[in-house]
Amino acid sequence: MSIQTFAQGSTILVDKPLNWTSFDVVNKLRWNLKQKLGVKKIKVGHAGTLDPLATGLLILCIGKHTKTIEEMIGADKTYTGTFLLGKTTPSYDLESEYNEEFPIDHITKELVEEVRLSFLGEIDQVPPIFSAKQVDGKRAYDLARAGKEVVLKSNKIKISDFSVDTSRFPEVDFKITCSKGTYIRSIANDFGKALKSGATLIALRRTASGDKSIQDAKSVEDWIAFIQDTPL
Repeated sequence: MSIQTFAQGSTILVDKPLNWTSFDVVNKLRWNLKQKLGVKKIKVGHAGTLDPLATGLLILCIGKHTKTIEEMIGADKTYTGTFLLGKTTPSYDLESEYNEEFPIDHITKELVEEVRLSFLGEIDQVPPIFSAKQVDGKRAYDLARAGKEVVLKSNKIKISDFSVDTSRFPEVDFKITCSKGTYIRSIANDFGKALKSGATLIALRRTASGDKSIQDAKSVEDWIAFIQDTPL
């Protein structure tokens, strides 16, 4: 395949690194494609945002393939990660500092299992106030960071698979498969509340989206090398 054919229509799988935004990845690869081809504009988009503190599978659509983005966004996603029990932050993850502590001595394996089961199936979820949800024409996280009250409506989501491992308590490792629009940060927060404690998402990795797997993804550096080394 020539790089011109690649740029006309391709779907690629990227292993997004920690502390990069999804748009950082898009912009980096789009810039390299434009430089290689000597053009001013190329369509590149991603099929499902990952937070900066999350790593893993990011699907990029290039050229004509950008028309398939909406379809891909709708696919179920699978994540692995870790909740820390007994502490919370305003953002539900490590983007903000811990602000509250809660008891954890009462939490047993049986209670964790009971709570895990309660999350399976269709549930109502309120997005984090530190999210990109629109509130009166503004991003919720902008209002939250400005110290303003943010009220978000709940959404219906579906969790088809959810397993937990408490062997590193108070850290709880998990694997979850969920529908479009699920906020894993909110799962962490709600999980802590259901345990009559608190919880913070301290690690997150997307491992699958629909039939696409992280096992088939390449790093940003590998894709840049591919772009630079592939003939015109």
